[in-house]
Amino acid sequence: MASLDYEKLGLMVGLEIHQQLDTSRKLFCRCPTRMVDEEGGVFERTLRPTQSELGEVDVAAYFEWRRRRRYRYQSPTPSSCLVEDDEEPPHEISREAVAIALAVAKALGARPVDEIHVMRKIVIDGSNTTGFQRTAIVAMGGSLDDEDGKVRIQTICVEEDAARKIEEKGRTVVYRLDRLGIPLIEIATGPDIHTPEQAQRVALKIGQILRLTGKAKRGLGTIRQDLNVSIRGGTKTEIKGVQKLELIAKVVEYEALRQLRLLEIRDELRRRGVAEDMLDTPIVDLTKIFRETKSRVIRRALSSGGRVLGLKLPGFAGLLGREVQPGRRFGTELADYARFWGGVGGLFHSDELPAYGITGEEVARVREALGAGEGDAFVLVADREEKAREALKAVLERARWALRGIPPETRAANPDGTTRYMRPQPGAARMYPETDTPPLEVDENLLKEAEKYVPEPPEVKLKRFTEEHGLSRDLAEQVLRDIRLDLYEHLVDRYGDKVPPTVIASTITSTLKALRGEGVPLENLEDHHIEDAIALVAKGAVAKEAIPEILAYLAKNPEAKAEEAAEKLGLTKLTPQQVEEIVSRIVEENRQAILERGERAMGLIMGRAMAVLRGKADGKLVARIVREKIAEMLGKT
Repeated sequence: MASLDYEKLGLMVGLEIHQQLDTSRKLFCRCPTRMVDEEGGVFERTLRPTQSELGEVDVAAYFEWRRRRRYRYQSPTPSSCLVEDDEEPPHEISREAVAIALAVAKALGARPVDEIHVMRKIVIDGSNTTGFQRTAIVAMGGSLDDEDGKVRIQTICVEEDAARKIEEKGRTVVYRLDRLGIPLIEIATGPDIHTPEQAQRVALKIGQILRLTGKAKRGLGTIRQDLNVSIRGGTKTEIKGVQKLELIAKVVEYEALRQLRLLEIRDELRRRGVAEDMLDTPIVDLTKIFRETKSRVIRRALSSGGRVLGLKLPGFAGLLGREVQPGRRFGTELADYARFWGGVGGLFHSDELPAYGITGEEVARVREALGAGEGDAFVLVADREEKAREALKAVLERARWALRGIPPETRAANPDGTTRYMRPQPGAARMYPETDTPPLEVDENLLKEAEKYVPEPPEVKLKRFTEEHGLSRDLAEQVLRDIRLDLYEHLVDRYGDKVPPTVIASTITSTLKALRGEGVPLENLEDHHIEDAIALVAKGAVAKEAIPEILAYLAKNPEAKAEEAAEKLGLTKLTPQQVEEIVSRIVEENRQAILERGERAMGLIMGRAMAVLRGKADGKLVARIVREKIAEMLGKT
């Protein structure tokens, strides 16, 4: 894929970083902020949208309501209560969570509000039993320095996390309430980011600030990045749920490409003279054509009482198969709408037919029934008639948007960096005041509480890392740029007297980078895995050289323990006597080379010794014994 000229495209990106806080209680109740395995009590609900104070209904809420879902909630008593069940009013907002947000605000130069007022944000996808999420602005303004210029901070909020989705069964969605109410801090930037790399860099810097408060939860799912992306002539598109930092640049790149391709499709349709009134085409029942079809998908739908409905898209020939993101075509965008608005499994379109058991003769008959010429495209849906009809209505609306450009959407990130349609973008009608929670004044006492969480400035850390920890300036700067900066400090505080800080720093930077280059699935590696490996070195169970192999094993077997990894890999540390015996044998086996090279044989013998002892003995100990044994042999000679 050719690289894009982002300056020419007018790329603008804003970030919304959501980080779970490791507080003593949830945001609006006394429950602990931890996940549990038990289900607890179970109850069910349906949710519906309500009008705002101005009498409007939010389009995103209306979308969820149309899906007619029922929600089943598991309410485990260790981590949820009547507040999460929506059977009791919320308690006062957590001062600890607010203090942490104020500390982050100070680090970013943001201005705290005088009084914190809680708002309700309508959310009826079942992720909150109330039908809304509680959120509160803590500070506004501020900025983050980046090498490509300052990035403005618009708002810093605290809000409650959503319930945890367990599974979906048809129209029933099962949630567990242990995560509901865990405090989140949300940081929203201005649209001041103009390249994919800058977006990833800024997200890293914000993530570091959050973790350096010492109150950010760690692990997959504890931090989520939402992106707002647009190009010149495009539309601000919200992309939800990017969990991996290293995926951000790719998501931005692919979204810029998608918008560019959609604008090219718009321009092509206009060149072809396609107008919106030409898309007032009827949905046609084509079931008779497919009575004897070889297509398994269509046969299965018909055997279940379904129908085959078709829709002509005048002037769209060749455009449905056009790629808009790697592996995703414009037809895929239409299929996303069909799935979410109609609840169907997908659709067929003319740019990919004949295929999937649909013959050329059937395609010709479909064209004839729809009145579709060579320049026209068509789509087919096979399902229950009401679902197929709703799906094609959504496809028709999305096709109309193709003539306007890019529809305002909320999209979800896929694991490969592409995105898929999630729902319409919410509007201002989704927010209204929370009446059950009193405001909290941001007074001197609260600001004083926040001081203990304010992160140390980078320049102070750099000086400490080089002068106190003994890191080279280059290694210290690598650590400062790493998302695991707070983990480095934690490990040095806990194990630094037994494990040199340079070993800890190199593990977090160089070792993990090397393992990624070898194809090790580092996405499975949590902070506790790294700490467990360092702890083994600290207590003398393994040598520091064993760390890469242990981490590689844990990345491939994340449920395993570090001790188990060391044992399975045969990396348990040998005694000095055992090391000496092995070195003596290697020296004796290489007698002739030593006698010929003298002390220059050190490198040869050291390499052969470490091939046997790497991870089982400290390299310095091996080097000392090798040197002594070579000197001894040469002395005897």
